[in-house]
Amino acid sequence: MNSLRRFDWSHIASFLATAETGSLSAAARKLGLTQPTLSRQVAALEDDLSVMLFERVGRSLRLTEAGAQLLEHARRMGDAADRIAIAASGQAQDIEGQVRITASDVMTAYVLPPALHRLREVAPKLHIDLVATNDIRDILRREADIAVRHVRPDQPDLIARLVQNARARFYGSTDYLNRRGRPKTLSDMEQHDFISFGDPAQMIAFLKERGLALRPENFRIGSANGLVAWGLAKDGFGLSVMFDEVGAATPGMEMVVPDATPVEFPIWLVTHRELHTSRRIRVVYDLLAEFLTNPKR
Repeated sequence: MNSLRRFDWSHIASFLATAETGSLSAAARKLGLTQPTLSRQVAALEDDLSVMLFERVGRSLRLTEAGAQLLEHARRMGDAADRIAIAASGQAQDIEGQVRITASDVMTAYVLPPALHRLREVAPKLHIDLVATNDIRDILRREADIAVRHVRPDQPDLIARLVQNARARFYGSTDYLNRRGRPKTLSDMEQHDFISFGDPAQMIAFLKERGLALRPENFRIGSANGLVAWGLAKDGFGLSVMFDEVGAATPGMEMVVPDATPVEFPIWLVTHRELHTSRRIRVVYDLLAEFLTNPKR
């Protein structure tokens, strides 16, 4: 416990920068330090912990098991330090500029608006541009500052944080269910029409793994656009998979076979590594992270 009290934030910052850049020289440039100074700070942290945090692989550094365990804690400390710096250098109310957020069409239209209302209260001078797309390349090309995605990107220039494991179930319109009946089991659902999101073959394979044996004949209409597909479901063309919070909040839509195991998928919040240097991106990222982490909101 005594060693915990001796921790120096500069040592944690040096470790974090080295872990994220993969080299002492790059980390030193990022922090504006000389390489010998940064090396001493990382070594001091290793001495405090009595563990080795990095091992050299060729010309690069790789985290040891102990280093990997420390990394997530260090990132949380870095996030907290960034928020403190924002508060100390001028409240979020004074932050100006544009932040572009990209997310799926359904999430952009149905899930994010409450967070944007909160953001307008916190940082009223910010300009928010929403880009409804599922393509991660837009953030790599710097066409967006923050992305909300269901797949974790593996590009080293991006930071990704898992903020929620979302749940989705099947929904149908009251009109459709009155006409076709309300299925009570997964096997009952196999006699119904479905709305496809994108490629029906992929949906058939995906749902087969979850105990639902469908055929191409079940998918007679659909769209790669999530809003269009959901609109078709609302108009009574068939059953559709949807976020629970969207389905439950949509008038005229009913959950089908509620006892069935829900479809779960991750939600990742993604941004550039400049997160730690941009106050406006930091504010938006933190607010979205808080909003999406709390499913009840």
